[in-house]
Amino acid sequence: MKFSKQLKINNFSSQKGFVALIISILILGIMITIGVSITTLIIGRHQISANILKSNQAYFAAEAGIEDALLRLVKNMDWTSTSTPLKVGQATSTTGISEILGGARTITAQGNFRDVIRRVRAVYEISTEEISFYYGAQVGEGGIIMDDGSTIDGNVFSNGNIEGTGNPEITGTAKVAKTGNYIDGITIGEDALVDICKNSNISDTLTCANNISCNASFIEPLTEEIATGTMTISQEQINKWKNDASSTIFTGDYVLKGQDQVFLGLQKIEGNLILQDKAKLYSTGTIWVTGNITATNTAEIRLDKDSFGSLSGVIISDGIITLKDSGKALGTGEPGSYLLLISTVPGEPAITIQNSVEADILYAQNGWIVVQDTADVREVGGYGIHLKNNAKIIYDIGLEDASFSSGPGGSWQVTSWEEIE
Repeated sequence: MKFSKQLKINNFSSQKGFVALIISILILGIMITIGVSITTLIIGRHQISANILKSNQAYFAAEAGIEDALLRLVKNMDWTSTSTPLKVGQATSTTGISEILGGARTITAQGNFRDVIRRVRAVYEISTEEISFYYGAQVGEGGIIMDDGSTIDGNVFSNGNIEGTGNPEITGTAKVAKTGNYIDGITIGEDALVDICKNSNISDTLTCANNISCNASFIEPLTEEIATGTMTISQEQINKWKNDASSTIFTGDYVLKGQDQVFLGLQKIEGNLILQDKAKLYSTGTIWVTGNITATNTAEIRLDKDSFGSLSGVIISDGIITLKDSGKALGTGEPGSYLLLISTVPGEPAITIQNSVEADILYAQNGWIVVQDTADVREVGGYGIHLKNNAKIIYDIGLEDASFSSGPGGSWQVTSWEEIE
C-alpha cells in the first residue's frame, strides 16, 4: 500500500514537471516569436525610413534641377536642351528643357539618389494678356462711313453715326449709342438699336425712337438712351507693351526691301519702319515704332510661329500705318493667333489699308481707320472707320478669347509644377 501510494505521488510530480516544461517551452517560443517580430518590424521600419530618405533626396534633387533650369532661362544663362547631371549632395539631377511650343516650355527633371528615382515637371509659359473683341467693328464718336459694296461680317457697336451709300451691309447686329445719333442707308442682317433710323433695311428687330423710312420684321420703341461703350484696349495696356519693347533700341529708319527676310522682336525703332517689294518681317516679340509703318507691294508682316505659336502679338506705331498693294499683316497661321496693329496718332487717317491687303486687327483709339479696295480685315477698333468700295471686315469668333503676348523675350511665369513619377 505504501509503495503504491508513493508511486502515485511520483507519477503526479513527473506530470507536473512535464507540464511546467511544456509551458516554459511555449512561453520561450512566444517570446522568441515576439522578439523576431519586433526585430523584423524594426528592420522593416528602418528600411522604410531609409527608402523615404532616399526618395526625399531624389525628389529634392529633381526640384533643384527644375530651379536650376528656371534660373538659367530667367537670367539668359547658357543651357542645353538636356543638361549634364547636376550634383545635389549625394544625389544627382538630370534636366531636360523643351523648345518653345505654343508659347511654353516644358522642363522635366529626374532626381536619382542610390538608384531611387523621382521625376518632376514644370511648365514655363510666356505671360499673356487676355483681350476680348466682341464686335467686328467697335467705334468711338467718329462713327462709321460705309461706301458701295463694303461689308462688316459680324456685329457693330458705335458711339457715333453709321452712314452708308450704295446699300452696304452689316451681317450681324448694329448698335449705336447716344440720343441724336443715327443709322442711315445700311442693310442689317439681324437687329438694329439706335435713336434714329433712316432709309435702312433691318432683317430682324429695329429698336428706335424715330423711324424715317426704315423696314424691319419687327419694330419696337427705344425707351432709354443707349449708353456709350469704352474701347477695348486701355492706354495703360499700350504703355505696358511699349515698355516691353524698349529693351532694345534702334535709332533711325528701319528699311527692308526686295528679298529681305528679318526676324525682329522686343524692339523700339526710333524712326520709321518701311517694308517694300516683297520684303518680310517676322515679329518675335512686341515692336514699337515711334514714326510711321509702311508696307507696300506684297510686303508682309507676320508673327513668328516658333515664338508665338497660337498666341497673338502686337506692333505699335506713334505715327501713321499704311498697308497697300497686296501686303499682309497676320498672325502665325495657327488658330487663335492674330497680329494687332496699333496707331496712337490722332486724326485721319491713322491707319490706311488698301488694294487687296489682308490684315488681322487694326486699332486706332484716337484716329480714323480707312479700309478700301477689296481689303480684308478681321476686326477694327478706332475713333472712326471709313470702309470704301468693296472693303470687308470679316469677324473671327476666336477674337472673343484672344491671348496677347510680348513674345518669348518678354515676361514668363511658371504655370504648372508637379511630380510625374
